[in-house]
Amino acid sequence: MALTDLQVKRLVPRESRFEVLDGKGLAVRVAPTGTKTWIFRYLFEGTPRRMSLGKYPSMTLAEAREAHGKALADVERGIDPGAVATDAKRARKAAPTFHDLLEEFWTRELKATKSGPERKRLVEKDALPAWRTRKAKDITRRDIVVLMDEVRDRAPITANRLLGVLARMFNFAAERGIIENSPATHIRRPSEAPRVRVLTDDELRCFWFGLDKADMYPATRLVLRMILLTGQRPGEVTGMTWGEVEGEWWNIPATRMKGGQAHRVPLTPLSLEVIEQARRYSGGRPFVFASSQQATRSASITVHSLSRGVLRHRVEMGITEHYTPHDLRRTCRTRLAEIGVDDVVAEKVLGHQLQGILKVYNRHSYDTEKRAALLAWENRLRRILGLEIEGAGKVINLR
Repeated sequence: MALTDLQVKRLVPRESRFEVLDGKGLAVRVAPTGTKTWIFRYLFEGTPRRMSLGKYPSMTLAEAREAHGKALADVERGIDPGAVATDAKRARKAAPTFHDLLEEFWTRELKATKSGPERKRLVEKDALPAWRTRKAKDITRRDIVVLMDEVRDRAPITANRLLGVLARMFNFAAERGIIENSPATHIRRPSEAPRVRVLTDDELRCFWFGLDKADMYPATRLVLRMILLTGQRPGEVTGMTWGEVEGEWWNIPATRMKGGQAHRVPLTPLSLEVIEQARRYSGGRPFVFASSQQATRSASITVHSLSRGVLRHRVEMGITEHYTPHDLRRTCRTRLAEIGVDDVVAEKVLGHQLQGILKVYNRHSYDTEKRAALLAWENRLRRILGLEIEGAGKVINLR
């Protein structure tokens, strides 16, 4: 006789487990603990078999009959539903979690890129806590949208950067067969207004002298000054090694440049002074601006620590409007234009590649012009700060 919901509900556990049939191999098994499980007993190729369909009451009698009907249909088609279910369970158990995916993404791709550590940090900070043990294939577009909303409410730019990393990460997963299709497609990234922040003369004075008063790691102060003096990217400055410094030149290898081409930066007197001051904190390590953290003493200061230092000490330094380490690079570039440095020379100072036909045919190094430009910028900065001018009276032709 077919079971009813009331009968299943009233089944009382015994000392040993027992089963009550519903019909055509469907039964409910009751364990001594009171757990009730729907099972399907069937013959496959002459061999008695059984499979679990689900637990009561999370699977109702009607749902159990529906699952039983599908399994019975498989048997009639010559398919063993129990074996299929076991294989699926095994495959799901072996399916990579989001954490597994991140580790594979790091090992196979991110680790080899200059921005890899920072991109991994973005994922570890916001996405990993939410999805660590989730199967990568179970993460949906909606999951990503909800996470992005949470991050964007706090930090809009960070949300865009994180979405960019996740989009590549899920494409990587699809390429390697971890998932079928990326859930990060068709998610629009809000456009970002380009930053235009340039420090004024008063802010430059507050910045330069305020660094000495700020309670931050000394090498961090030196990195920030070096960005302003040379106009190089924060990541390029933090990653400077002693092997890259040769006399009055800083030779940045192609592997550390955004454009993938080696770059020579002239070192002016103030830049050389900054490097010499950094020597006392480097402790014989390969990086000029070595990390202060005991656990990472073989590493350099991170760009993130620069941003954190600026954020914490901006007001203390007397600067009211927010600025970032990258704004120091923009300030250098803007000031080069103000003092009459040719745009081509200024772009070469920053390590930008020439565009169009110039990129193909103009192979001039501009080393002399770059040095003249940075010397002129240093002298302008010295005037702003009230410092003695190096080589006073010397005329530098900027064009």
